[in-house]
Amino acid sequence: MITGLDHVALDVPDPARAATDLGLLLGRRFDGNRVRLANLGIELRASPGPAGLSLLAFATDTPDQAARLLERRGLSPGLTQERIALPVEKTHGVVMALGRGTGESPSPLLDSDDAAAIVGLDHVVVRTPDPDRAVALYAGRLGLDLRLDRSNPDWGARLLFFRCGDLVVEVAHDLKKGRGDGPDRLWGLSWRASDIKRVHARLGASGIATSEIRTGRRPGTEVFTVRSHTADVPTIMIGGLGRW
Repeated sequence: MITGLDHVALDVPDPARAATDLGLLLGRRFDGNRVRLANLGIELRASPGPAGLSLLAFATDTPDQAARLLERRGLSPGLTQERIALPVEKTHGVVMALGRGTGESPSPLLDSDDAAAIVGLDHVVVRTPDPDRAVALYAGRLGLDLRLDRSNPDWGARLLFFRCGDLVVEVAHDLKKGRGDGPDRLWGLSWRASDIKRVHARLGASGIATSEIRTGRRPGTEVFTVRSHTADVPTIMIGGLGRW
């Protein structure tokens, strides 16, 4: 049913400023309020409210069949010519839609070579007060492949990893807070770098604030945190061959 994550949307107060910042971060040229990487796109939407992630738009090759299946699974989708919208009360507060993938090529490079630009998205992070409810939604109703369910007191979190095409939807739960019945929320992005050292050097030379490179939690990876030019979305870069 779901073949991947076609794009995410970000609500921002100033789309032009966000396009400049994120274009520099990703090493890609925006076309108006949109940019495309190898495995998904970003859409910027003007909003007077808080900046942040606001939409997961999944790709499907069979919208009509997907709508019927989601209806049988209790998600009550709304089908239009363009996409399937899922009621937020059924997705625990996260705005989701399904539609045919665009199939667009990656956006042109922005004054950088392939190795210094971002390849694509590694994972998108959703925070939840109820991880078992999230399993029922993402694996049971949406049909994503639950690859890993790991609790680690050192991290203070239970992390669920759902495979979605060639990236991951990561659902994180704060162990200290315990379970609750509040809404889930879209939270952060982890971008994939083919050469993390060259990406780190390019961002530093561009005036983008970052942490130092460190060993990632996933075996075989290195990561660093991005501290500016993110449109207020918590962001890390990840490199290496490790996969969940």
